[in-house]
Amino acid sequence: MSILDTIEQGNEPEQGLKPRSELTARELLREVGAVLRLSETEAAKLGDLPVDPSEDQTMIINMGPQHPSTHGVLRLMLELQGETVLRCKPIIGYLHTGMEKTGEQLTYLQGGTNVTRMDYLSPLNNELVFSLATEKLLGIEDDIPERAVWMRMLLSELNRMSSHLLFMATNGMDLGAVSMMIYGWREREEVLRFFQKVTGLRMNHNFIRPGGVAADLPAGWRDDVLHLLEMIEPRLEEYDTLMTGQPIWRDRLQGVGVITPQEAIALGATGPILRGAGVPWDLRRDQPYLRYPEVDFDVIVGSYGDAFDRYAIRLNEIRESMKIVRQVLDKMPSGDYRIQNKKVTPPPRARIDESMEALIHHFKIFTEGFKVPEGEVYVAIESPRGEIGCYIASDGSATPYRMHVRAPSFVNIQCLPHMMRGGLVADAVAVISSVDPVLGEVDR
Repeated sequence: MSILDTIEQGNEPEQGLKPRSELTARELLREVGAVLRLSETEAAKLGDLPVDPSEDQTMIINMGPQHPSTHGVLRLMLELQGETVLRCKPIIGYLHTGMEKTGEQLTYLQGGTNVTRMDYLSPLNNELVFSLATEKLLGIEDDIPERAVWMRMLLSELNRMSSHLLFMATNGMDLGAVSMMIYGWREREEVLRFFQKVTGLRMNHNFIRPGGVAADLPAGWRDDVLHLLEMIEPRLEEYDTLMTGQPIWRDRLQGVGVITPQEAIALGATGPILRGAGVPWDLRRDQPYLRYPEVDFDVIVGSYGDAFDRYAIRLNEIRESMKIVRQVLDKMPSGDYRIQNKKVTPPPRARIDESMEALIHHFKIFTEGFKVPEGEVYVAIESPRGEIGCYIASDGSATPYRMHVRAPSFVNIQCLPHMMRGGLVADAVAVISSVDPVLGEVDR
């Protein structure tokens, strides 16, 4: 059964991309006009596409949801005129896990095991934003030990590096630079090995928790980080040689998937997409958290808003994260790695064998959790994909009354129709790859 038959039979009346004959002019130009608050006439002038080609000149096809280059179960419905994309509609919902609703059934102590699986390429940043929101509700955000704060920064920046390294791998693979998949994966593995040494797991760590972190850094951690930085730095130069100056690479990316600053802001895009369009917005600098005001780093900004800008920004953000990590190594203080508040923090493991009170305290913390005062809070941080925000409403119990995560991948995917409009279908893969979506975060 063709997709047009599916639409005509009404199987997906809301999701499907309607045939052109069923559209009004307002619907046809909604992709551009509604976002930028333009009139239909002004919106029509934004592209050189025929506004209303006859229906026998166009066809509607599916790309995904099982497609190796959609980075997950993402379905795109494309209207094509020859090789040109006239319209694109992202269709999501194939991976719903109900993580926000699940989070309302879990205690605040258990919540970290849930949010860490949303953006599974950046789990530590997910844990961080959830912990910061919980601490703000508890009123202990200023009491977190300095060592815990700097450890969070160290792990967040290393996580940013590992996420962008995987982007380098998949972006190369999507565009035919197959060797890049091997190289990017190789470097990311080294970062994950360090995470395993610190947290016990390569991914989904549940290490950053309300009140601090789960454990102190292991012996030899500083040498491990220095080795990591020394190994990755020359490899980034190899990436530059392999891709940045390569004529075929530039032809595949330059001028592809362009989004203007006005479109990016109107669509709520953040992270490399917004900075690639020339808007210097980074929450680490513009709405600082942790100790980012105490370290020196640059916000990388593009000029054209195309796929090449987004690639170059992520490559250089790895270098900036390395710069931050070196400063964290110099500034890492000694002391506690979690707050010494008995209402929030379980007793030390050694005390459980010595004290019945400690055993009971440990049991109650992990079974019942700790109660959080009534109120609501929203905290946002800069994840590798943009602004990730956590909204929690508390009713005074040990579980959130309501929880919502502002996931950057979910917001950024709505930029795809604007980036693809007027481009070639062969460039669709390059555009999707440049957005770097994680579908676990989109459908969550």
